[in-house]
Amino acid sequence: MAGAAHCSLQAQRLLLDPKFEGYKLSLEPLACYQLGLDAAVAEVQLRDDQYTLDHMRAFGMYNYLHLDSWYQDNVYYVDQFGRVMNLSVTLDTALQKPREVFRLPTDLTACDNRLCASMHFSSSTWVTLSDGTGRLYLIKSGKRGSGASEKWEIVFNEELGSPFIVAHSVSFVNSDAHSLAVLLLRVEKDELDTKGSGFHVTLEWVTIAERKEGDQRYEIIKRRVLQGKSVPHYAAIEPNGDGLMIVSHKPFTFMQSESDKIEENDDAKVSNEKKDPLYYWQQAEDDVTITVHLPQDITKDDIKIHFSPDNICVTLKDQPPLMEGKLYSSVDHESCTWIIKEDKSLEISLIKKNEGSRWPELIVGDTRGEFIMDPSQCSEIAESLMHLTSEVMNPNPEKENPPCNAQELEECDAFLEDGASLCRFDGNTLKVTHIINLGSNQYLFSVVVNPKEMPCFCLRHDVDALLWQPHSDQPENMWEHIATFNALGYVQASKQDKKFMACAPDYSYAALCECLRRVFIYRQPTPLATVLYNRKEGRQVGQVAKQLVATLEATDPILGFQATSERLFVLTTKTLFLIKVNSGN
Repeated sequence: MAGAAHCSLQAQRLLLDPKFEGYKLSLEPLACYQLGLDAAVAEVQLRDDQYTLDHMRAFGMYNYLHLDSWYQDNVYYVDQFGRVMNLSVTLDTALQKPREVFRLPTDLTACDNRLCASMHFSSSTWVTLSDGTGRLYLIKSGKRGSGASEKWEIVFNEELGSPFIVAHSVSFVNSDAHSLAVLLLRVEKDELDTKGSGFHVTLEWVTIAERKEGDQRYEIIKRRVLQGKSVPHYAAIEPNGDGLMIVSHKPFTFMQSESDKIEENDDAKVSNEKKDPLYYWQQAEDDVTITVHLPQDITKDDIKIHFSPDNICVTLKDQPPLMEGKLYSSVDHESCTWIIKEDKSLEISLIKKNEGSRWPELIVGDTRGEFIMDPSQCSEIAESLMHLTSEVMNPNPEKENPPCNAQELEECDAFLEDGASLCRFDGNTLKVTHIINLGSNQYLFSVVVNPKEMPCFCLRHDVDALLWQPHSDQPENMWEHIATFNALGYVQASKQDKKFMACAPDYSYAALCECLRRVFIYRQPTPLATVLYNRKEGRQVGQVAKQLVATLEATDPILGFQATSERLFVLTTKTLFLIKVNSGN
């Protein structure tokens, strides 16, 4: 992770509601429609040798219903005959039976170690499809959901090793050639792992491009493999195919080929030749002192130093600036001075504008200097942190800020995966460029808001659930907070039997379903048509958020769950349910 920028997620205050009062259970009826399936969904049960939590997360909790975000209210599933079935909804009261759009050429039952068939809609005209046996299909679909005119045509069909599921895919143009990048997820036996589960997780990043001859044939031009020890919560390729973002409990790293290893060893030798710091700096309560060792031929006239309230620039002769950049905090630039000492070193004194504040760095982002701490400062800092490392729970009850008492947390606030991180990998260097430690921001679900962008991911922040949109082309705003589902983080924690979570692409509601029958819907707060008073506080309530519960007439387990702006789709083994949540505009 060396060299990666450590970032943080910045929530938008205007999208938070500190006065949210909770959800009111609404008994308003929800229109629910059901369609019997001609053939059962091609569910694949976990085998006896797929016993780990990773197997359960990747395959046991797989969402068998696929939403086509490029076309409104269009869902797909694969049935036990290997048929890709589509339901396109225009009018709830005139539903057609799901129709076959494609049939997998292979006999699915012939493979003993197969996984569930999986698919991803790379663009408005391209689909990536896996039959679960280790074969990948690239399909040119034309305009989908348009009835009889839809024809799926295989343009690439290749065996890629052990069985996998398609995690994500994108379609893009690179060097005037049409390309598709696909992420394949596998859970594989790890002979070297004797202390853990005995398995590791791989993400294979495959890039397939059109041949230069222009014969419309496609071939693999790049295969790269990342390995980790947990199934990623979220893994997506950037729209231009240049990078990859992963949210996971344990880190992923690229597996290198032998030539890459030789190159990296050479780079490591160079970097291991330790360079001396460019400058040294110390600080007191009211000032900062910088020391720079000067070359022999430098005189006073060769040195140019420019001070401003927030910046510093040091230049020697006509060379590029030796030190330049934004200071960590403001200084009184008119009182700043510099001198050349007897040992031919340059000493610069900066006067802090805010006395008493400690600077963790001198120039923002500059790692070429070394901070030298005074012994008295070391003991002062150690003393101020003493109460946090005491063996007693609260050694000094009179102290203003006693340490956190874990017993005050509620049971649903605790969850195992507090070490999750969000990493962005560069497709060329295969290195991590950005990393965010998610800490207690539990991952909840992902949703496609705009199919031309990366999928959004929803994280728990305190009691709320915040939706984040990645922008790979905006380094300064790479993760944007676009919506908030009030108290959903807290509410979902109490649902012990939840299986899937989703939200509408227009953020109008969030929903979760249990393993059997029950679906919970949480609407965003809406203004009230009538006056309502909070009698406890004696004030008028302007808006209310409603919770709705739908119970499906089904005994089979829920296998798929998708949300659109108007309706929820719920798939069981033999039935597809539609729940009308919002009326169309």
